Amino acid sequence: MVTQSGVKNMIPVRQPDLSGKLYYALVIATFGLLFIGMVMILSASTTVSYKQFNNQYIIFLRQLMFAAIGVVIMMAISRLPKVFFLKWSIVALIISIVLLILVLIPSIGISVAGQRNWISLWGPFRLQPSEVAKLTLIVWGSAVLSKQIRSKTTTWQNLLIPVFPVGLIISVLVIAEGDLGTALIIGPILLSLFYAVGAPLKLFTWSAMAGLLGILYLSIQETYRIQRFMSWISPTVENQDAGWQVTHGKYALASGGWTGIGLGASREKWGWLPAAHTDFIFAVVGEELGLVGTIIVLIFIGTIAYVSLTLARETNDRFTKLIATSVMAWIVVQSIINIGAVLGLLPVTGVPLPLVSYGGSSLIFTLAAIGVLMAVLRAEPTVKADLKKKKSSRVNK
Repeated sequence: MVTQSGVKNMIPVRQPDLSGKLYYALVIATFGLLFIGMVMILSASTTVSYKQFNNQYIIFLRQLMFAAIGVVIMMAISRLPKVFFLKWSIVALIISIVLLILVLIPSIGISVAGQRNWISLWGPFRLQPSEVAKLTLIVWGSAVLSKQIRSKTTTWQNLLIPVFPVGLIISVLVIAEGDLGTALIIGPILLSLFYAVGAPLKLFTWSAMAGLLGILYLSIQETYRIQRFMSWISPTVENQDAGWQVTHGKYALASGGWTGIGLGASREKWGWLPAAHTDFIFAVVGEELGLVGTIIVLIFIGTIAYVSLTLARETNDRFTKLIATSVMAWIVVQSIINIGAVLGLLPVTGVPLPLVSYGGSSLIFTLAAIGVLMAVLRAEPTVKADLKKKKSSRVNK
């Protein structure tokens, strides 16, 4: 726990209550969300895909390619030892910050929907550096804090350096690109790291107050952000403008009922609901698969959160605890922001639903983050022994 004299080891030395079942649960939940996402993108993107490319399957095929790349990366990362992340995290962080700076250069960065947060790779394919930054901040921050907390004379104020300034720099660069939604996720990721090392409550209180004031200030600087806020307050009044998306998202969810109107039968995707295959894909899930489909999505997200929370609580390794806590913060907070916007509980911020919405950078680096989580989970002695035992039993059959 954190005291006035310094930070002490919060993790008691005991045998972790972890098993291979957690690993399998994580794998099933990840592939379950990925499968639902692929199916719903195939359904929701056909009209847009045909209109833009004269081929109703182009968007789906691109996401399928991104998914294949992401799964390969995830599985490769899951086999890496923890020492690899500790050694190379600073290099990855520097690369991500350089990419964030490069995207601000007009001749390099590409603007999409008023946000300059893309770098063109080849053809229609683009890289979103802010997605890279989220992952590298998690791994690097976990590596730095796990080393710093070993010293019993280190106060929690000293632990803020250098993680907090670096996180602040990344947030400022992302905001400079016009991407407030991603900055809203980086903040909780940063705070989750400090929570895992036992920072006092007043740090989170002051951070929350500063964050709300910052969001308010940035929201009134752009007309489209003001419109989004007004559409959240009164979507029917703003129905012909920013409220159109919110209103038709609710129409989609309301028409789905318990079991939905049928896979591929969405009416809102026919030009009524903007971003049906990206930010508002949860509405199409509700329309076509009903309440049952949305609950399944929530169960899979909850399973990833449960695995992460259990690992963070039971592990004896500081680095693992930090990784598990921050990856959980990323996926859970981003899911809440996305689903909250679709339900009309939060303003629209333009963040995708992890593993479900269309988007190559988001999908690949979310899978990479889960790969890191899988790697530290596999490294747990009890989990490693359990997986090895089950593998041996399958071979001997």
